[in-house]
Amino acid sequence: MARPAESRGTIAAAFVRQALQAVARRGLDPALALEKAGLAADLLADDRTRVGPEVFGSLWLSIAELLDDELFGLDSRPMRVGSFATLCHLMLHTPDLRTALVRGARLVNLLLADTQVELDLEGPEAALRFVEQGPRAREAQVFAHETLFVMLHGLVCWLVRRRIVIHEADFSYPPPAWQDEYLLIVGETLHFERPVTRFAFSAADLDAPVVQTEASAREFLRGAPHNFLLKYKDPQSVAHRVRRLLRETPPEQWPDFDELAWQLRRHPTTLRRRLEEEGSSYRIEKSARRRDLALEYLTDPKRSVLDVAQALGFAEPSAFHRAFRQWTGMSPGEYRKKAGLKG
Repeated sequence: MARPAESRGTIAAAFVRQALQAVARRGLDPALALEKAGLAADLLADDRTRVGPEVFGSLWLSIAELLDDELFGLDSRPMRVGSFATLCHLMLHTPDLRTALVRGARLVNLLLADTQVELDLEGPEAALRFVEQGPRAREAQVFAHETLFVMLHGLVCWLVRRRIVIHEADFSYPPPAWQDEYLLIVGETLHFERPVTRFAFSAADLDAPVVQTEASAREFLRGAPHNFLLKYKDPQSVAHRVRRLLRETPPEQWPDFDELAWQLRRHPTTLRRRLEEEGSSYRIEKSARRRDLALEYLTDPKRSVLDVAQALGFAEPSAFHRAFRQWTGMSPGEYRKKAGLKG
């Protein structure tokens, strides 16, 4: 298998299964969407498998076409195909993020009935709130909030051409089985079973100018939705430089933090603070890179699980097994079996 590009990452199949359940709730056969997206159903039998953003993006488009709904049929008022493009163009022609959010929230609230977007734009911290308008199935609420956040966050990051770091996030439901994925999608400070779902970020970001154009919007929309499924990647960010260093260096040769700071010509305290400002840390970046390499290496029938553990820099196979279970919810052997390989 070819080495995955750093910007691609992976997405938990729990999200795939939620999307397929949305199709089934509409009385349609999920196999239709799987076939259109080129996904094998047997690999998704366990929601702890992972897929690439291009694959999930294709599934999203397939389901949107089947349902004529870009929000997977999660709201009682369908978000018709073309709604996201309209949202993009409406927010595009604004001077700054504050104005873009006000316009975007207004349109989303016209499009949807069950979830409304409210904004807190005063004070040192700004926030988006997803407020439920009435009782509905918990699984639909969870996936609706996840999907709406990914959609809106991806769009606003693109508009200002940098990632808006979420300092703290509250969710109006108990932690789902895939809550660890939220660390990668949202950030590290998470709270569940709160009154409303809320995403807080620095109010200083509201003054960020909208820098995209009609021409760049056409390119952005051609690549949607897979181009906003993962965190916005700024090639000038410190986190990007760290990821590039990890990608170009074997895991057993990764530097400790002080050595990393020296290589990047930054003081360790400054480096740590910059990574935190970008919603990351050296630990998060190393774990994400090991996870992606593990998924790649385990599909190579010439590598044993022990070989993979050693290649990733784990001193003991048991440590690798624990880490892999944290990443995927299954053992390396179980993952290989699902991929049609021997353990």
